[in-house]
Amino acid sequence: MGFEVNIVFQIAGLGIVVAMLHTVLKMIGKEDYAHWVTLLGFIFALLLVVSMLDDLFQKVKGVFWFQN
Repeated sequence: MGFEVNIVFQIAGLGIVVAMLHTVLKMIGKEDYAHWVTLLGFIFALLLVVSMLDDLFQKVKGVFWFQN
């Protein structure tokens, strides 16, 4: 199976770290920074997913064009 499970654990770990940072920053009264941390974490996770989708589309293109 060609699916990499590591990327799933990376995204889950990123979500846990971002949630903890968001909570800590919100508790100390830095709500603006907490929202920025959440936004940056979301963007980073989105970039990871986009890179996986790019790999998927390259493989699909290779199948239909009979390339490796």
